[in-house]
Amino acid sequence: MNIIVPIKVLADDQDIVVAADRSLDDSKAHRIVSTYDLNALEAAAQLAAAHDGSKVVAVSVADAKADDSKLKKGILARGIDELAMIADDACADLDAHATAAMLAKLIGAQDAFDLVVCGDGSADNYAQQVDVQLADALGLPVVTAVCAISVEGGVATCDRMLESQVQTVQVDLPAVVSVVPDVALPRIPGMKDILAAGKKPSTVDAASEAAPAVVEIVETKAPQQAERKLEILDASVDGDIEKFAAALKAAL
Repeated sequence: MNIIVPIKVLADDQDIVVAADRSLDDSKAHRIVSTYDLNALEAAAQLAAAHDGSKVVAVSVADAKADDSKLKKGILARGIDELAMIADDACADLDAHATAAMLAKLIGAQDAFDLVVCGDGSADNYAQQVDVQLADALGLPVVTAVCAISVEGGVATCDRMLESQVQTVQVDLPAVVSVVPDVALPRIPGMKDILAAGKKPSTVDAASEAAPAVVEIVETKAPQQAERKLEILDASVDGDIEKFAAALKAAL
């Protein structure tokens, strides 16, 4: 079974600088894999391990900073067999439609596949749109909100996490599924995994042409900081506990 995992490479939010006008600067930020996609990578690796002869290929479309040896080894060290990436500044800040179109082309260049496993959103925008638009671009059925998945005889059985219950559905392969974080706990790669990752196939190409966006981003800014009242009470002072309880009750 051949499994493909689209992943989003984005700026580490710990390195993003907020300017005085609340604009965001990620020019010096390291690139990392979206946390939701780490769960998708683990789910795919576990599924492949349950089926002898399976292969997992991670694919990504990102800016030029994604072409980083540490980042690529970190992906391949998670039970992934191959990595195919487009790393080009022309692909920075793509909207969901353009991302899905670029991923569809990248996936189309791979060997025949049985299953595409996506995270259900990204750690930055969390639009939850790439999975369904990718399925549409590939002409495949899609199952969303998957918290457990198994494959047998060309059919994937998926448990979907709904608001108040779990729904079980079956879909013929090939298909696209998007998984929630509960699907699998990401592994922590050991030194042996990281060293082995350096020997695995990895290709990074420039974008011949970036897909057009359909969403116009007007601006992206950090939230306005609200002024907060700071009052310190001392439990050893008579009456301060009652003041604290009254303040807490008023705030609720």
